[in-house]
Amino acid sequence: MITDETGVESWLREFIGTYDGVAGSVHVRQGEGVALAAAVNLPPKVREVTAFVPRGKGMAGLALERGVAVQSCNIQTDDSGDVRPGARAVNAKAAVALPVRDENGDVAAIVGIAFASERSEFLGAELQRMETHARALLDRVQDICQRQWTER
Repeated sequence: MITDETGVESWLREFIGTYDGVAGSVHVRQGEGVALAAAVNLPPKVREVTAFVPRGKGMAGLALERGVAVQSCNIQTDDSGDVRPGARAVNAKAAVALPVRDENGDVAAIVGIAFASERSEFLGAELQRMETHARALLDRVQDICQRQWTER
């Protein structure tokens, strides 16, 4: 996981607080998947297994693959196949993974947020607000991606 010198974790804490979430993560694009850049209130084991998420696996990987928000009303009981078993270790119920697109329309990051209570479905306006807010992360994400590229 990347240190908070780019302010991603601080941004994530503010994002979670704005929407009354209890936990969250930011994954940045890395090859054919996403790498964990920041996490708030995720157990160490969850951080470990989500350090890199391949395209199509779990909520973050599915949001990358589909290019749209992936949500669960209750990650503890979800049997859709979208929620990986390790996610149940997070002390939360509802969750959403939001893709953040760059200026070319490519998914540059995934912002995940989890909530203490079960929710039916995130309504259009609420989801739209979260997606718009998540786009504010783009400059920080691009900084992370640039650093990863120059470190190779």
